[in-house]
Amino acid sequence: MLDIDENAAKTVASEIVSTGGNAKAYSCDVAQHNSVKAAFNEVFQEGRVHILVNNAGISHIGNLEGTPEAEFDRVFSVNVKGMYNCMHASAAHMKANGGGIILNMASIAGTSGLADRFAYSMSKGAVVAMTYSVAKDYLAHNIRCNCISPARVHTPFVDGFLHRNYPGKEQEMFEKLEKSQPIGRMAQPEEIAALALYLCSDEASFITGSDYPIDGGFLNLRG
Repeated sequence: MLDIDENAAKTVASEIVSTGGNAKAYSCDVAQHNSVKAAFNEVFQEGRVHILVNNAGISHIGNLEGTPEAEFDRVFSVNVKGMYNCMHASAAHMKANGGGIILNMASIAGTSGLADRFAYSMSKGAVVAMTYSVAKDYLAHNIRCNCISPARVHTPFVDGFLHRNYPGKEQEMFEKLEKSQPIGRMAQPEEIAALALYLCSDEASFITGSDYPIDGGFLNLRG
């Protein structure tokens, strides 16, 4: 578990260990190339890295004119450069060890028009494009690369987002966001994790260069 909040990473790692898994936490700011390189070098000391899941991301509300340069750069640095940094740090290692699997967390925002999500949509569109590029370039090295594009998922991130941007109207906005999914609700984190687990498993060995929407019908069933 690599996270800018090392205590949060340790908490999750402890939860994994308590249920019989194997996990370790590392402090890492994915937006900083040197921080990523140092963290990955530590991880490589533990042994082979076969699977990389890029899941760090931040959001932003605003259209083109409502997106200051500083906010654009902030979103880009985490959502795009962060994934670049982690893939860049692991590619040579995977090549030298017989291959691997890279799974990037994109979003339906990257392939559909959402109001007031200019910077966020830009970043997630870039994730999809990077996924395709890496998948193509590393076919011969036995590295599979895919991405998942969820619609809205009910996590603490969503609760914090609503609290910051819609104080006093959190419940109203939550219900509005839920109803924007044709299926009538947000996804649960476990539902996204189940797809991630499949794409990182041997059962998905024929899958690379794919973007998987998991969206409650958002892309195809609206209207």
